[in-house]
Amino acid sequence: MGHGNTVWGRPELDLSGADWRSGSRGVGDVQIAFVEGFIAMRSGGRPDGPSLIFAPDEWRRFVLDARGGRFGPA
Repeated sequence: MGHGNTVWGRPELDLSGADWRSGSRGVGDVQIAFVEGFIAMRSGGRPDGPSLIFAPDEWRRFVLDARGGRFGPA
């Protein structure tokens, strides 16, 4: 498994066996998976599309900013 290859400073993770979890079942559903110490996020409507990869500290900041309304009303 290693992180020899990177894309934009992110490791290329094998997401084929990831345990994707969904926060809701509505339109625009977002899914996350915990893989090799990183957090992957993708669109549930396009599971074959690209995934965003977050380091744990980046994920924490993202969640806190989202809860604080930084990205618009919930």
